[in-house]
Amino acid sequence: MDRRGSCLCGAVTFTADVSGEASACHCGMCRRWSGGPFLAVGVASLVWEKSSGLKTIASSEWAERGFCGECGSSIYYRITAPGPYQGVTSVALGTFDDQSDVTITKEWYIDRKPAAYTLAGERKRLTEAEIEAMFSM
Repeated sequence: MDRRGSCLCGAVTFTADVSGEASACHCGMCRRWSGGPFLAVGVASLVWEKSSGLKTIASSEWAERGFCGECGSSIYYRITAPGPYQGVTSVALGTFDDQSDVTITKEWYIDRKPAAYTLAGERKRLTEAEIEAMFSM
């Protein structure tokens, strides 16, 4: 599904081929970056229409985060480490104009989730140890 999206101020706009599957990450970096769990949708492609405000930061040894340097909106998370997941990109759910037909199918770092909230529904939930095994960290 092609979906348009943007940051809060419009300095970053894009079209993405959205998978329809979203995830919630509870790791400390994502919570600091997004102010809560990072809700993101997997994308098969991401085409920048306007990227004048786009900034990136290497947030770990294996990934980078893209954000708007003007308004601060979180835009995407991308795996940069060599291996089968390199290039996998997830775009912040809240940046899309149309968020319909998207389902949260996975929660990352479930053992790092604060007690203050719980997401309803059944889905795959991965612990830190399971994620480290996936990425051979």
